[in-house]
Amino acid sequence: MGGLASAALPLCSVTASAPTKQRPRPLAFIALTKPRIIELLLILTVPTMVVAEGGVPSLWLMVATVVGGTLAAGGANTFNMYIDRDIDRLMERTKGRPLVTGEVTPREALIFAFAVEIISFVWLWGFVNLLSAVLAVSATLFYVFVYTMWLKRTSSSNIVIGGAAGAVPVLVGWSAVTNGLDWPPVILFAIIFVWTPPHFWALAIRYKDDYQAADVPMLPAVASLKTTATRIVLYTIVLWVLTLVFGPVANMGITYYVAAIVLGAVFTGLAVQVFRRPEPALAMRLFGWSITYVTLLFGAMAADEIIRNGF
Repeated sequence: MGGLASAALPLCSVTASAPTKQRPRPLAFIALTKPRIIELLLILTVPTMVVAEGGVPSLWLMVATVVGGTLAAGGANTFNMYIDRDIDRLMERTKGRPLVTGEVTPREALIFAFAVEIISFVWLWGFVNLLSAVLAVSATLFYVFVYTMWLKRTSSSNIVIGGAAGAVPVLVGWSAVTNGLDWPPVILFAIIFVWTPPHFWALAIRYKDDYQAADVPMLPAVASLKTTATRIVLYTIVLWVLTLVFGPVANMGITYYVAAIVLGAVFTGLAVQVFRRPEPALAMRLFGWSITYVTLLFGAMAADEIIRNGF
């Protein structure tokens, strides 16, 4: 689950402004890993494992995969903070990060990132399988080199392409159980890949001034809010379709279908509201729902599998 983050995942959280007093050193290093983002990544991984197993996998396999994925995502996010420390100090949302406040030095952060990534790869290889370990490190490399170092500062499509890194947890979760890949995880990958832009653009509408100040071409910072809102609606519709396609591909049951239809309708409805009135308050409401959406969708996916097949 390396740079799974997204986003790191491009999966994102809202970071508070600079703290009035420094955190204890261990907490500063934990903050480098963006733990709130990692929570989202794990929400993707475990339900995917349940679907791959056709029930609940062994507790040890789930723990081993979650631990390895947490380390991989944490390392990737630390690399991201190391690379972006110059622009993080320019943005209100990120100026409280440890490398900006001086709680951790760049050298310490870089050593920490490499150490955590190496431990993650060895852990996943030793306790899960080689394919999962390779997928995790591949996601990290993509997140660091393709998204953070290249696209983020050069293209308004940065989060569209970079979102691939945040979609990898589903591949890791599936391969952890089956030691292979198939069409269901490919569709799940596509779901998260398409979910990421509207999720992130909604947040970026709120913080577009930050991105403009840091000269980062996130879509709301370089295009009109109407253009951004239009793309949010389009991506949300495609997302809704993909979640329905996943049903027959993975042989899901009625619980999943009801959830996919209802959750997709709410997501699309909120996106249309932002299109009609592209205001920060409505965008943040959509951002908050996007996190609830993916949590409930994957929760329903796991519940459907357990209800139909038992433990």
